Amino acid sequence: MMFKLGSTILKDIRILTRDRLGLIFMFVMPIVLAVVITAVQNSTFEMLNTNTVPMLICNRDTGEAGKQLETAITKAGMFDLKQVMPDVTDKEISEKMHAKDAVIAIIIPADFTLKIKQKSNETAKKALRNFGMQTDSIINDTSSVQPITLLYHPVLQESFRHSIQGALRSALLMVQNREVLKSLYFSLNETNLPDSLEQELMSSQVAINEVPVSRDGSRNIPNASQHNVPAWTVFAMFFIVISLGGSVVREKLNGSFVRLKTLPTNYLVALISKQITYLLVTFIQAAVVFSIGIWLFPVMGLPKLNLPADITGVVIVTLICGWCAVSYAIMIGVFAKTQEQANGIGAVSIVLMAAVGGLLVPSFAMPDSFTMVMKMSPLHWCLEAYYGLFLEGGKLKDVILNIIPLLGITFVIQLITLYGLKRKNLI
Repeated sequence: MMFKLGSTILKDIRILTRDRLGLIFMFVMPIVLAVVITAVQNSTFEMLNTNTVPMLICNRDTGEAGKQLETAITKAGMFDLKQVMPDVTDKEISEKMHAKDAVIAIIIPADFTLKIKQKSNETAKKALRNFGMQTDSIINDTSSVQPITLLYHPVLQESFRHSIQGALRSALLMVQNREVLKSLYFSLNETNLPDSLEQELMSSQVAINEVPVSRDGSRNIPNASQHNVPAWTVFAMFFIVISLGGSVVREKLNGSFVRLKTLPTNYLVALISKQITYLLVTFIQAAVVFSIGIWLFPVMGLPKLNLPADITGVVIVTLICGWCAVSYAIMIGVFAKTQEQANGIGAVSIVLMAAVGGLLVPSFAMPDSFTMVMKMSPLHWCLEAYYGLFLEGGKLKDVILNIIPLLGITFVIQLITLYGLKRKNLI
């Protein structure tokens, strides 16, 4: 039995080495995906954390509020301000944006300081009136006035626009709060707010301490490599369907199944051989991609992949994910009638399962209606198990609840494969 299995494994290895297209999909594709996606995501993170977002600012206001808003936007820490002369028209600013001089622009109107002062005075009067310290009627309410105009290039995604709007609203709120403080202080003391007190009041913000949730108590902030390398490793594992599924179909078409029935062996031996051979391939895939993340990424200027403390857990999760990927590829090969069907159905189904499984869109961003569909994707459980180790700092016992559903899906796939083999009289 062991001799037959060993000989079959050797045969599968030889067939695998001749499949150049399959080897490209299995090894070159995950490396390219991991490098490209990590580089893009890392550059996005850096753009959000440094002054690299180009912004045109046209300040048509001659008062202090306009200057304060410029200062507040600069201190926001995510914009590269480019001044535009006040006499430039809105159309000319739009033309500059179409020329890709900047992706966003802010126009501060000439009456910005006046509007801010009016709004601040009314806010101060409302506060004093509620305290019973002033009975004057409140004049025109201009709280609904939008004093600034934000222009953005159509290529700017909605999520990124929301981040920019949040930073701008914070800067605008700081300017408004400053004017409200001045108005309140003057109403109470009939003198201007001292500069020293103004700086003290405006700078007394509560600090935000960002702490990533981890199971081992570490406070290492996960980087783009921690997110992308495990995700695209899983994707590459399942893409062995191109090679393995096609191999099963070829053996069906060239009569290998029929010849095996005439020999003192069983096709189950061939299936076990394929599973062992390609399980080894998936493990090598993970080892290669992880090694690139550890040693090559820092050389390329990308964040280094930090392996979890529980290496045994990584090995076991990798083997289980690889087994599921191999089982799925064999199932596709058993039911496909041609190699083209195996390649097409296999590739499309993997992309769909990756999309609903959280590889292309984060699982927390999925609508509630996709929850059940997401849990049916084996790639979802593979990714959650890896994330539990790489991002949350967990150990094998912490990701058991992700491994159990993955094993259940694998067993179901194996049963479906056996059913297909018996139905087609192949075993």
